Amino acid sequence: MYATVTSAVVLAAGLGTRLAWLTRERPKAMMNLAGEPAIVHVIRALAAQGVRFLAINVHYRPERIMAALGDGSALGVHIRYSREDHLLDSGGGVRQAMELLPDDECVLVHNADILTDLPLALLARKLPAGKGGVLGLVPNPPHHPSGDFSCHAGRMARTKPRPWTYAGVSLWHRQTLALWPAGARFPLTDCIEACMNDGNCTGAIHRGFWVDIGRPADLFRADAYLRQRM
Repeated sequence: MYATVTSAVVLAAGLGTRLAWLTRERPKAMMNLAGEPAIVHVIRALAAQGVRFLAINVHYRPERIMAALGDGSALGVHIRYSREDHLLDSGGGVRQAMELLPDDECVLVHNADILTDLPLALLARKLPAGKGGVLGLVPNPPHHPSGDFSCHAGRMARTKPRPWTYAGVSLWHRQTLALWPAGARFPLTDCIEACMNDGNCTGAIHRGFWVDIGRPADLFRADAYLRQRM
C-alpha cells in the first residue's frame, strides 16, 4: 500500500535574487507565467493529483502571495501561511510550516519556483517504509552540470559521477521531519544527508517536464512552454 499524498508544504519565502530587477516589487513565486503567478501553476498541478491541504511559507512581500491565493478555495485547496520574520532556510521553513497541516503520515515538499509534471504517485511508490524520504531527481540541467547525487538501486549517495539533480520536490515521513527542532534555521539538505547516512533516502527519477524559474532565461522558457500547452 502506497502513501496517500494530501498535504504539502510549498516553499515560497525566497528572495529571488537571481532574477534581479524582476523581483524588486514581488516575490519569485509571483512571477507571471502564461497569465498567472508561478505558484498558482504549482498549486493547480498539486490539486490535480489529490493534494488538498497546503502550508506556504512566506517572507519577502508576503502580502502579494496571500492576496493572490487567499484561503485556496478558488483553487480547490485549503491554504495556511507560515510567516517567517527571519528566514529559516529550506529545512527550517518546512519544519515550521508542517505544523499547520493535518497530522498525515507523509508531507510533500515542493519549491514554489519549480514547475514540473513529476507524478506524486512515483514519489509515493519510492518512499521508504516507516521513515525517511524520497527525492524527485532530474538529469543534470545545463546550469548545474556537476549534479547533486548518484543513485544506486534507488538509494541516494554523493559519490561521483553525480548524474542527477534534486528536482525541488520530495516526499517525507512526517515523523522524520519532526525529529528536527521547530523554529530552528537549517537547510533541507541536513535532513537529506541524515537520511542518506541511515540508508533511508531514496530517489525517484523523472525525465519529463521540469524547469527551475530562478533564472530569467528559464522563466521565459517556462512561460513559452505553458502558453504552448494552453
